[in-house]
Amino acid sequence: MMSASEIEHRVSSADLVSALEARAREIGGNDGGWPGLTLYRYIEPTAPAWEEIRSLSLGIVAQGSKAVIVDGARYVYDPFHYLVLGSNLHFQAEVLQAGPCEPFLSFVLEIDPALVRKVSTDMLGRRSATSAAVAEQEGADRCVVSPLDPELMAAVLRFLRSLDSQADRRVLAPMCVEEMVYRVLRREQFARMLHIAARQVSHDTISAALTFARAHYAEPLTVNDLARQAALSPSAFSALFREVTGRTPYRFLKEYRLDRGRELLVDRGMGVAEASRQVGYASVSHFIKEFRNRFGVTPRAYVDAHNVAAELRRMHPDAG
Repeated sequence: MMSASEIEHRVSSADLVSALEARAREIGGNDGGWPGLTLYRYIEPTAPAWEEIRSLSLGIVAQGSKAVIVDGARYVYDPFHYLVLGSNLHFQAEVLQAGPCEPFLSFVLEIDPALVRKVSTDMLGRRSATSAAVAEQEGADRCVVSPLDPELMAAVLRFLRSLDSQADRRVLAPMCVEEMVYRVLRREQFARMLHIAARQVSHDTISAALTFARAHYAEPLTVNDLARQAALSPSAFSALFREVTGRTPYRFLKEYRLDRGRELLVDRGMGVAEASRQVGYASVSHFIKEFRNRFGVTPRAYVDAHNVAAELRRMHPDAG
């Protein structure tokens, strides 16, 4: 027999499914009618695909399940769990459960880090909130999955319903978003979410350097080149860059190049030599060595394993 809380969750989940089905009409991403809100609908599982997110975001699944892979770590969320994604992330995402009769339904909402700081200050006071964030700063995850409790679910439903009228959107929707942030902070994610928000504020200082690096990653960039984009000294830039991204500028560029190389190999079917050249490696053997160090196998072995996995998904779409 189900408990009262389980019955309440099922009823709320059904309401959330109805709310998203009415709004997410198209396969893929749909405009949610609110800044930073995207609704998703899929009728079959998807292969892992690369995505990029620039802002702190909250992910909620109404039906089905989804996985994201960040820095080699896999995070799965579903109607019983929500996802908090840090800013400035390049990651893989795949829909795990979806079908024509029960489509995958979810939304992702970008959260203003200033709102996170405001709510945390209202909760604990400025000094206590800052101390909590600093205490968790070292080693904080850039992606977090937590149980979706009834209070957060209720706030989510009120938010979606408030988008149905102009007056409610102006007056109630901002209050609902603030409550959603409050509900997340009330749980164990307080310090982690504050840290993610703090990182995004620092990220704004070096956003020009990050944009420049993404646009010119195949060129022989140096720390000096990137520091000039942020109008900082190389030492100050390197320290802030590590605080924001969790890695040195050199490591960021290397991993970004290798990630892009993997996309060229898998998504475009490009050869190893051409892919290595496209992402800025003068030596194919150097590319192969660093690819193996990052992903555990050679580029050719990685592509072969990906093709086998894709064929198995095609032959057995309901498996897993």
